[in-house]
Amino acid sequence: MEKGHFWPSEMSTYTDSFSGANITKLTDYHAHSFHTYFTNDGWYEKNTKLLIGSDRGNATNLYSVDMKTGELTQLTNYSKEQIVGIQGTYINPQRNEAYFTLDNSIMAINLHSYEERKLYSAPKGYRFSNLSATADGKNLCFALGEDLSHRINSNLSSGYVGFEETEAARPHCQICVLSLETSDLVVVHEENRWIGHVNTSPTQSHLLTFCHEGPWDKVDHRIWAMDLISKKVWRIRDGFPNQFAGHEYWHADGIHIGYHGYTESLDRKDGKFIGYVKYDNSDRHEYDFPYQNMHIHSNDSTMIVGDGQQASAYHGENYQDCIFLWKKNNERMEGPRILCKHRGSFHSQKVHVHPRFSPDGSKVLFTSDRNGYGDVYIVNVPPFEELPGVK
Repeated sequence: MEKGHFWPSEMSTYTDSFSGANITKLTDYHAHSFHTYFTNDGWYEKNTKLLIGSDRGNATNLYSVDMKTGELTQLTNYSKEQIVGIQGTYINPQRNEAYFTLDNSIMAINLHSYEERKLYSAPKGYRFSNLSATADGKNLCFALGEDLSHRINSNLSSGYVGFEETEAARPHCQICVLSLETSDLVVVHEENRWIGHVNTSPTQSHLLTFCHEGPWDKVDHRIWAMDLISKKVWRIRDGFPNQFAGHEYWHADGIHIGYHGYTESLDRKDGKFIGYVKYDNSDRHEYDFPYQNMHIHSNDSTMIVGDGQQASAYHGENYQDCIFLWKKNNERMEGPRILCKHRGSFHSQKVHVHPRFSPDGSKVLFTSDRNGYGDVYIVNVPPFEELPGVK
């Protein structure tokens, strides 16, 4: 199908059998569909439309879902042979366009006209990490990493094959800032460490976070911050031996950074924690809980969502296929309460659950292959106290 093609609504609704929450299934096609990565806000046009990816037509392309009618619009028209980074699509917060990678290039697409233009091509021997636009909409930030595929067998998007080997090889990586006004590119940081997850603050145009990729207990440190003006870099949540935190994301205030982690010491309950900290390492809050999440997300500190991925320690019960909520009450984090069952397999990045709150916090967006194919779902968030707890 060509770009601009309209697909009729595939919306359906059901009630979660465990919690009673109302869930809307946005896609229903015999191919994987998925929302953008959990650090990327896919809503636009005053939250009336949502960007998603879908493999329909035997090729991965970008689509828009009208949240009122359910109608889908195909925005790109790429073939199976082209390598397109749709899941990492990032919307410019100040202009009506979004960015994604195509083969070895960065593309921009106008979300009204669907016109595309090439912004930048990676130098030979390098590949892109994720893209992230600054809060003022003027720059695009990303990492370039040395391509080691010629000597390391890897499939990082399905099963993390080659994950440890890539980290151990210490690839040369750069953090780049590309001006969307002049097309000038500046390398603001480089080192022989595997750099990924370059995430700009949604409110502070001079701040971003990045990570040293690899097994969290193998890298020198996971979460880093950077000031694009001074070029200073520093560790986030430093000085805690045998504790490992990651899957970092910005709160909506653009000041605080959320994360989850684990510890090897025995003085923490089951060794798991969730937390957040200000970008300058002040105002740190952490809470113990006996469960492993693959990812967490929150708009602020009041409510956190997690996509339970491993077997539970709750009295022998298995809650690995549940979406959890935690609610802050004074200085305690209450929960978890079960928002719904997701029944996702986590088999590949496309079908990671990746829960994310809507901008107003009233809904949680997630992906699940509960029916065999990945589909995009939105669950309404009931009052926290009405949701079932773990047994």
